[in-house]
Amino acid sequence: MSESNNLIISTKGLTKSYDGKPVLNSLDLKVPKNSIFGFLGPNGAGKTTTIKLILGLIQPTGGSCEVFGMDAFNNSVDIRHRTGYLAQDPRYYEHMTARETLRFTARFFFKGPKKEVESRIEETLEMAGLDDKADRPIKGFSGGERQRLGIAQAQINNPDLLILDEPAASLDPMGRRDVLGLMKKMQSETTIFYSTHILDDVQRVSDMVAILNKGNLVAQAPIEELLGSKENAVYNLVIKGDATNVSSLLLQQPWVSSVNAVSPNGYTTLTVSVSDDSKAERNILKVAMADENIVIVEYGRKKYELEDVFMKMVEG
Repeated sequence: MSESNNLIISTKGLTKSYDGKPVLNSLDLKVPKNSIFGFLGPNGAGKTTTIKLILGLIQPTGGSCEVFGMDAFNNSVDIRHRTGYLAQDPRYYEHMTARETLRFTARFFFKGPKKEVESRIEETLEMAGLDDKADRPIKGFSGGERQRLGIAQAQINNPDLLILDEPAASLDPMGRRDVLGLMKKMQSETTIFYSTHILDDVQRVSDMVAILNKGNLVAQAPIEELLGSKENAVYNLVIKGDATNVSSLLLQQPWVSSVNAVSPNGYTTLTVSVSDDSKAERNILKVAMADENIVIVEYGRKKYELEDVFMKMVEG
């Protein structure tokens, strides 16, 4: 099998059932190289089952899954050599230090000179921001430091694919910030596929998103496309001056569905819903600027919060 279209993970009709009950239904997933791919879904959606299938830990009922162009089940050992994994709740030997933990993990991957192995360990500690804590017992680590150590452990073999299960769960804002920053730092070197319930984090760091619900894929798109859906597109204009005439001009356009005006603090915000986004994109500003008595302070296409999109797709 050949790796095509620069994809790291590719599934076609991937299905898994237990006792005749489907847990995953005909999943078609495309994970591009060097993407940060957010995999979302409520509890029981099938996310963990998908990860197990990708890692070749369970056999599919139907369909196929390729990782690096190889069959995930028949070539699972080869795939796992090129993959790093962080569980949702990583456990450690509390008496060991971060350096000792990475040294222990490195033994499973490296057979080369000790000097080179130690160099890789030092490099990974620095990447995770743990070089100044490398020789402290893990029992004194904060939650964020433990998660960063977990990522470092998953990254020790310099994998082409990094799978993270809820990497920022249960962390305080500073811990989350550090983990997200680490993920962005690693993006140039690896592909990151991660599941999470923290939608704000996904919106901050992901460039691709897939949403799973009851075993079905309900969305898969670049984050910017998902948050700026052309379906029922909305534009916002903030106007200084009397916006009555602008509202009237916009409502005369056949591609405008409605105009809602709110006027706090001497400015008027027009929320313009459109039925034809391509025409609106070309013409809405021209129409508004036809009124020479107003000043357009802000203009842009409304972007939805990921939580809005997620809830709409999962509930509706």
